[in-house]
Amino acid sequence: MDQSKLIASEAVADMVTQAIPDDERLWVPQAENVWFRPLLLNSTEGQWVNLLRVRRSGVLSRHRHPAPVHGYVIKGSWRYLEHDWIARQGMYVFEPPGEVHTLVVDEDVEEMITFFHVFGALIYFDQDDRPVAHDDVHTKIEMCKRHFEAVGLGADFVKQFVR
Repeated sequence: MDQSKLIASEAVADMVTQAIPDDERLWVPQAENVWFRPLLLNSTEGQWVNLLRVRRSGVLSRHRHPAPVHGYVIKGSWRYLEHDWIARQGMYVFEPPGEVHTLVVDEDVEEMITFFHVFGALIYFDQDDRPVAHDDVHTKIEMCKRHFEAVGLGADFVKQFVR
């Protein structure tokens, strides 16, 4: 057998998809006026890539990452209460692990969309720094299954994003 065909047959299939879809059903609700669009749900390495879309102002979450996060702002802006920078359209953000921070979308932002590549988990904290919930690739997969089933795409629709 040709060596290149052998290598190709053992490789995981490429994934090519419209990141910002025309079909609103592909946006998975996360909270009121907050959605994520799964792009890659890597259950083997415990990471996920998604777009986060927010259409409301205020505090979204207080959380910590035990591993790095990469972000790229596609539309709008957001910030952390604990920092003096604002992530604006066209900006890249690298978040090292370990810090508890509070994600905020300001009142003058009509819609925010940011591409996030999250390694590990998000651990959510209350105002007293007690962990209250978490998200990881497995909770994201389950959220997608429930949502896709509810909107008529079927729970298995999520499989195309899982590697």
